[in-house]
Amino acid sequence: MKAIESKEDIEKRKRKNQWIIGGILIIVMLGSTFGYAFYQLSGDKTDTTKFSYNGYNFLDENGFWTTTIGGYKFMFKYNPSQVERIQTKLNYLSSYSGVPLYVSSDDYIAASEIYQNLGSVVQRFQGACLINDTNCQENWPIKDCSNNFIIIRLANESKIYQDQNCVFIEGKQENITQTTDEFLFWITGIEK
Repeated sequence: MKAIESKEDIEKRKRKNQWIIGGILIIVMLGSTFGYAFYQLSGDKTDTTKFSYNGYNFLDENGFWTTTIGGYKFMFKYNPSQVERIQTKLNYLSSYSGVPLYVSSDDYIAASEIYQNLGSVVQRFQGACLINDTNCQENWPIKDCSNNFIIIRLANESKIYQDQNCVFIEGKQENITQTTDEFLFWITGIEK
């Protein structure tokens, strides 16, 4: 038979159980905080690599090389020592600031490098077709080189060149992303 408990005894038991559960939660929270702090202080950061180039510091974060320029964080698939040097003259990053950027690309990954890095700089991105493009997507606007326009094409030779406000990035499928990163190094001033 179960003993009859008064309301006072029931309340005491509930308070006691709440204190026990609260104590356990505090121990768990403190343990996880100390564990995290210990992990951070242990210096076990084997996946981090640093690299300096032309006064810019790059950090390898999860397979991307990152650096900060003018308050913007840039992420590249390749660091400057991993790309082919292509001599070119291009407008700097400031010419893209606050205006729409039109992009046409034969390669999704190369276009992603552009979107990822210039997304916080430009007003907006828009897929578009160059005025003489015969393979235009049906809903894309037709633009000319009076607009900021980046055209990424697959070709036998790596080239980056500018015609008015159009930038042409050309290269083989296997290195078009490297060529795109080289373009980004030039417009950000990393490459001189």
